[in-house]
Amino acid sequence: QGVLVPGLGTFAVIPEQINSTEEVYVVRRPVFQLDMDMSCLQDLVFPTVMIPGDIVIMPLDYWWLSQNNSLPPDLVRGCVEETILLYSFQLRDRQHPAFAFENIGILSCQDNVLCMQFHCSCIAGLESQDTWVALLLT
Repeated sequence: QGVLVPGLGTFAVIPEQINSTEEVYVVRRPVFQLDMDMSCLQDLVFPTVMIPGDIVIMPLDYWWLSQNNSLPPDLVRGCVEETILLYSFQLRDRQHPAFAFENIGILSCQDNVLCMQFHCSCIAGLESQDTWVALLLT
């Protein structure tokens, strides 16, 4: 399943098959597909990530988030929207702040390359059987 964060992009977990000389590994690895206004991304390069069509994409669940931080859903929605808007303005102004997602990873820009770097703990939490293969892929 994937989660769409409106104005920013989609987080998903995709299965990936890796063939080695000894065996075949199928690991679940996190991906992030950027979906921002292209005017924000002037002079920036970002990896093209395609999420397969069979992955179910759900909208960000503001109600669930509100239950986990004791804030009203409308306030959570407003905070998320304003944060993404601020981030896009900073990118447009050629500022390159890091955007941290707790327990997931960091969206950062280094040498004009905007990419998502997932925390090792996030990857290990998704793939317990072949963790080292998933870590190497991601």
